[in-house]
Amino acid sequence: MSNEQKITTNIKVPNKDLEILKKHFPHCFDKNGKFDIIKFQQQLNTQNLEITFEKESYGLDWLGKSYARLLASDPATTLLKADETHNSKPENANSENLLIKGDNLEVLKHLANAYYEKVKMIYIDPPYNTGSDGFVYNDDRKYTVKDLQNLIGVDEEKAKRILDFTQSKSNSHSAWLTFMYPRLYIAKQLLKDDGVIFVSIDDNEVAQLRLLMDEVFGEENFVGQIVWQTATDNNPTQIATEHEYVLVFVKNKIYQDYWEIPSEKGKIIQAKYEELKSELGEDLEQIQKQLRLWIRKQNNGYDLSGIAHYSYVDEKGVYYPGNSANTKPGGYNYDIIHPVTNKICAKPAYGYRFTLDTFNDANSKGDIQWGEDETTIPKIKKRLDTVTQQLKSYYYEDNRSTSAELKELFNGKKVFDNPKSINFLKHILKFITSENDLILDFFAGSGTTGDAVMQLNAEDGGNRKYILVQLPEPIDPKKNKTAYDFVKDELKAEPTIFEITKERLLRAAKKIKTETIDKKIREKEKEIQTLSGQLNLEENKEKTEQLKQEIEKLKNQDLGFKIFETMPIWEDYDFEAEQFDSSQTLFDTDKLSEDDIKALLITWKTYEGIPLTQDLEPVDLSGYTAYYGNGRLYLMNKGFTTESLKALLEKIDTDKHFEPKSIIAFGYHFESARLREISENVKTYNNKKKSDIDFIIRY
Repeated sequence: MSNEQKITTNIKVPNKDLEILKKHFPHCFDKNGKFDIIKFQQQLNTQNLEITFEKESYGLDWLGKSYARLLASDPATTLLKADETHNSKPENANSENLLIKGDNLEVLKHLANAYYEKVKMIYIDPPYNTGSDGFVYNDDRKYTVKDLQNLIGVDEEKAKRILDFTQSKSNSHSAWLTFMYPRLYIAKQLLKDDGVIFVSIDDNEVAQLRLLMDEVFGEENFVGQIVWQTATDNNPTQIATEHEYVLVFVKNKIYQDYWEIPSEKGKIIQAKYEELKSELGEDLEQIQKQLRLWIRKQNNGYDLSGIAHYSYVDEKGVYYPGNSANTKPGGYNYDIIHPVTNKICAKPAYGYRFTLDTFNDANSKGDIQWGEDETTIPKIKKRLDTVTQQLKSYYYEDNRSTSAELKELFNGKKVFDNPKSINFLKHILKFITSENDLILDFFAGSGTTGDAVMQLNAEDGGNRKYILVQLPEPIDPKKNKTAYDFVKDELKAEPTIFEITKERLLRAAKKIKTETIDKKIREKEKEIQTLSGQLNLEENKEKTEQLKQEIEKLKNQDLGFKIFETMPIWEDYDFEAEQFDSSQTLFDTDKLSEDDIKALLITWKTYEGIPLTQDLEPVDLSGYTAYYGNGRLYLMNKGFTTESLKALLEKIDTDKHFEPKSIIAFGYHFESARLREISENVKTYNNKKKSDIDFIIRY
């Protein structure tokens, strides 16, 4: 099978909701693929569903809302390229952390396929629109009044007003909402079903942001509004503003049962436990039995779904035995001795999900649930009162000590105003994420989120990954000459915020390695040395091996990061591609450098769902280099010959690890006759071998 694609200038955010509608209501789409809402309403009415389609409803509207929706769905205007010098350094070569330079709306569009529903937690600190924070909306898209009328269905007068504020450096509420909407819309798609987003904001836009997030994430997925005392302002002429807010929403609340614990659900179970304890005294078996019966009954009246499993009790209170098994290979491997039988307990197939230190700490507190004998895997007790304490606090006090910490990291220089708190970020990371989760911050600023992720990993042995996105925003020497001079003179780079972000991550990684990881390694090496000096060598052998494994894991902590950035699609590329005629070459490929082709390849493979941190495998085809990954083979370069084609078909035939489902050729680098030759041979091969390899010509 062969077909042509013009992907480069048509990279859009996938509309998964529309795909679901097409799957279940295909008859509600016309021949052009447009959704017919009237047919859809009629279909629902035939099923007697009580769904209203009234035009009047409660919601948020603003000048530019339809334009904001357009921005969320129109194609990216950039490509992605790698910083090969940085990425090839040993500490970065295998890193799964990312720092991306560019407009975050463009970057989010590029990430939308490869990272769709992969992110566990998003934290962002967007511009607050204070009037003095530098936020202005200035769109460089070149739409005419008629373009907007056709694209978003508004009249001429409204189209003129929208274009006016998008091109006039506005900082109105409408401009800010138009800026935020498409970013939040795409961010939601990147979140896992059990994902959570935290958004910092102040009084200027908190009301608008709450309504906007109600619309994007759904009002039912609102979790809470954290009041964060920061002592950033104390103006005696008005009410003192010493706080900010953090709005918290989940992707889907049905996956977030633990968010319900600090609400009435947790209080109901805790109150019933206290009542049973006063009635039954210390008879824990009866308390547990009665609590379970009561929960089962109460589910008919109260909605206790999500926390009904908190039905175990011991001397310390209500708990449930949390799963201690890792869900995939790579868990912690060590022996646990059963306290009664003195035999090694059964181990999870993929190891434990927590470290031996964590287990020992829980055991010392009486928080391990043991089986009757060693045949049962021990579990850590998750306590209702402990979790409630973690979750119930919607107030967080912080005096911005991070400003001093950041200055220390930069040798006393104040290179960034009002950086976010490491302590707060670590607090919510501990609360929300587990050791292998992915965290996203697309307003990276000074890089606090990345620093917090690395610090927490070093402390608890986690393998969390981060993606940070930062615009190369110029540093104004009038506002922060220290930062401007630092980047220009010491880093020898263009004075932008991005360079501060990058340097902060480099310095933070070095500090974490020296002050946390190396220290832990020395302590464990010292413990090994102590064990080796004791007489009972055989008994200490297993403990020594475990310490060595922990040391190796510490040495392999991911403190690096890969850098990518956006770059404009080449001038006239879209125009030429649209008018491409296989009988002539309209686009001048000679002006494309090797780096340009690499950027095209990175952009395509990311669009097709391959993570940026996953490198493609070079494949030699009789002197021609192709690139292979996730069942796709890319033919990007010139010079593909008949011998290359023979080598390709032979490799497919003989190499069981090489099974391309698609062969993708950059059309401008192939003559028409060569493309036909590849297409015909792939078709013949498919018929002969009963395979199904697609041949795609892409521009």
